[in-house]
Amino acid sequence: MKIFLAELLGTFLLVFIGIAAIVTGGLGDALPLGQLGIGLAFGLGLVAAAYAIGPISGAHLNPAVTLGFFLAGRLPARDVITYWIAQVAGAIVATVALWIIVSGKAGNPVTNFGATTWDASKWSTTAVFLTEVIATFTFVIVILASTSARHTTAFAGLIIGLTLAALHLGFIPISGNSLNPARSIGPALFSGSVAIGQLWLYIVAPLIGGAIAGIVAKTNVFEKD
Repeated sequence: MKIFLAELLGTFLLVFIGIAAIVTGGLGDALPLGQLGIGLAFGLGLVAAAYAIGPISGAHLNPAVTLGFFLAGRLPARDVITYWIAQVAGAIVATVALWIIVSGKAGNPVTNFGATTWDASKWSTTAVFLTEVIATFTFVIVILASTSARHTTAFAGLIIGLTLAALHLGFIPISGNSLNPARSIGPALFSGSVAIGQLWLYIVAPLIGGAIAGIVAKTNVFEKD
């Protein structure tokens, strides 16, 4: 139960801070300049969550990260579903909280709650899929390396958060830079048919990227003898 609540709260913090920057902060309408603010919002939200609940659950906050830890041999199979349910629940609760807040806004109603989508007129599905796989692999391998038994550091949360922020700078224009099925599921449920129709990619691609990172980490290729 402690792990479940920790992952729920941590994912809530990550998603709430990140999508608030997009929706109420107006940065979603300020691209490409808004990329820096959105990246920092998600990155610093991750840092906050990592230091808040990291000692309890490891602060995965992301089904792809949990899958990577499992395949790397650093998480029991029995805990995977608990992590996944908590993460998705946290993302949904975060989106509901933001929906309640913006429902009090006068004028035009909000119809997109920071959902990750791509513009099919500019980017092919293959390009977006590969972006999410490779970027998620990069993100998860950094997490696994910086939290390994031999390389663990008090600055791991900061390193991971800055990595997430940096990836936003490069990949928001292509895929929205989800890298996290939970982060995509929550906002998509409140953002209309396009977000729902494209949601499959933001579930499958990050899980593949996280799985590859976990398999690579399992080989100890980055560990010193």
